[in-house]
Amino acid sequence: MRISSLSFLAALGLLGALSNCAATTEKDRPTSVVARVPAASAVPPVDSAGAARSAPDARAGVLATEGASAGAPSAHEVSAERTREKKMSNAEYRQMLATADAALKGNPKNPAALLQRAKAKSYLHEYPAAQLDYSAALRYQRNNPDAYYNRGVNHLMMKQYKAATADFAGALKYRPDDKESFFGRGVAKMQMYQYKPAVADFTRAIQLDSAYADAWEYRGISYASFDKLPEARRDLERATDLNPDAAKSLRRYVGQDGKEPIKTAPIRATRPTAGRH
Repeated sequence: MRISSLSFLAALGLLGALSNCAATTEKDRPTSVVARVPAASAVPPVDSAGAARSAPDARAGVLATEGASAGAPSAHEVSAERTREKKMSNAEYRQMLATADAALKGNPKNPAALLQRAKAKSYLHEYPAAQLDYSAALRYQRNNPDAYYNRGVNHLMMKQYKAATADFAGALKYRPDDKESFFGRGVAKMQMYQYKPAVADFTRAIQLDSAYADAWEYRGISYASFDKLPEARRDLERATDLNPDAAKSLRRYVGQDGKEPIKTAPIRATRPTAGRH
């Protein structure tokens, strides 16, 4: 069972561009509030996570070798930054792109600016172009967990699930407490029918944040995919408590509001008919 529409929406949520997507799926989400567009004349430098900053301390392109990149934010900080970006408008993403382009004119090998430009392109659905910038950013700063994470999400959007799994693993190598990297890797594994390994990743995400509704929901769906219906019911009920939208998954994958499992109609074997001559 390939749950592509759910996984696609999960990738959008990870990317933070959900507010700008008009696709309708079985798991509809309310749109996000549009944030104020910054002044077009402001072109601040960017930090190591690819986010715009007001302080003039953007680092030049330096190839790092050990540990997380210098100045990399914590998992808590980066999660808050992703939430903020989720509320941005297309105009802001274009300004983000312009900011990165301006920084790269001064230093084409600036990994922070390359990451920011890649993220802007991803938000604007320019996934192949974004992929090139993510790879360039990692070429000059191999230990940046944000570059791995965002490239992993970009891989998900391009349906490159094995590559996405590898990138989320790279992000976790340098930021092992990033719940969204565990979640992203779990989504990629689901798309490759690896439901039991996906459960393990969603479990790690829940251990890091017990109120992570999407992780509860996708773990429940994964359990249902290999007939662990009591566990699926438990997780999907918890997800619904945290996010009422998850009730759709509860009904779809477990049954009547989780009270009984869905009974699949028996499939009759049919004999092949002879073709007409």
